[in-house]
Amino acid sequence: MYGLVNRGLEDLIRSTYGDATWSRICQTRGLDAESFSTMQAYPDGITYDLVGAASAELGVPAAEVLERFGAYWVLYTGRQGYGELFKLAGRSVEEVLGNLDALHGRVGHSFPAFQPPEFTCTRRPDGTLHLIYRSTREGLAPMVVGLIRGLGEHFQTPVAIEHTVVRGDGHPHDEFVLRVSTPQSPP
Repeated sequence: MYGLVNRGLEDLIRSTYGDATWSRICQTRGLDAESFSTMQAYPDGITYDLVGAASAELGVPAAEVLERFGAYWVLYTGRQGYGELFKLAGRSVEEVLGNLDALHGRVGHSFPAFQPPEFTCTRRPDGTLHLIYRSTREGLAPMVVGLIRGLGEHFQTPVAIEHTVVRGDGHPHDEFVLRVSTPQSPP
């Protein structure tokens, strides 16, 4: 993953739990707390190790760390200069989810080794959204849950999320059913 991801996790930990907590997490993994370059690709294992160390340091499951990070990522990337791309992706939770692959395509021009996940979002007759998430990386479905929650917060739109198909349970991908409420007020 690119350093942007690791820097986002760093920003979440530092802003929520303090610099000392981030330093301990990095020390646990033998990493320099200031070592990540945003535009550089790093082995995925480093990110997984950071999540594992954060889980141990904070005393919460790794899935919870990933979910918190997913929600945080929505705001973080906007502050890192990707806010305009985010705005182009849509004006609602549904529009953004439907345009994530196109958004990742645009971002990929800046990150040559980028391996983005794939998302397919469709509206069902009952009004719910069906989201299929495919990735070459395993174990990141909790981050997707956080991303959806973050989008809901960004658009001031409550979203109920049900993880209906779990990758690894005989399935090559994850699926979610989303119940998106009417926005409370425009962002």
